[in-house]
Amino acid sequence: MTDRTTEQIIGGGASLPPVDPTDEFAVQIADQVESFLLSLKAVASEGDAGRGISMLLLEISQLLLAGARLGAQVDFTPTTDYQPDVGPEADLDELRLRLAELFGGVDTYSFVFDPYDPEQVESLLSDDLTQIAADLENGLRHFSLGNTAEALWWWQFSYVSSWGNLAGAVLNALLSIVAHDRLDVEFTGELDRVAAANEMLEGAPETTD
Repeated sequence: MTDRTTEQIIGGGASLPPVDPTDEFAVQIADQVESFLLSLKAVASEGDAGRGISMLLLEISQLLLAGARLGAQVDFTPTTDYQPDVGPEADLDELRLRLAELFGGVDTYSFVFDPYDPEQVESLLSDDLTQIAADLENGLRHFSLGNTAEALWWWQFSYVSSWGNLAGAVLNALLSIVAHDRLDVEFTGELDRVAAANEMLEGAPETTD
């Protein structure tokens, strides 16, 4: 059981009654979290960088939508002062290593964590994706055990304090990889196109005044 300090709890002081485990909002968030975790593990396992980056671009975008929905809600408040014990954290070292191998030379990237206190941070996509997975997996274990109020509180708190920012940075990095792949191509067909255009013009019938 982990003591919950005041610094950990989101400001605002608003309180919600315990959320029923069948609440549609909670179920939707849990489904999106589970979808992301399954897709991340599949991408790491398959090791196909081209397909994997496209898949992660989609999954991170959908996850950020779920996070924005959490951030827009009134602050969730857990029912106890202590975080219930849900067992040991998942061992994600293998996932981290597989992702590092997948990204290879583009694993290292940089971003600004806080635009109002701009300081460039260097990080690893594999580390940040694994950290996001760890945050989400913790909340999912609470949800699976029927403690939906705790799950929603944790997902909302960790979104604001950690994984929301990381997911935004990862999304930007993945988009940059796609953009460089598609746009950084030297155009070599200009002369061929000019020649083809000249040939078409030469073959065109002459016009008379």
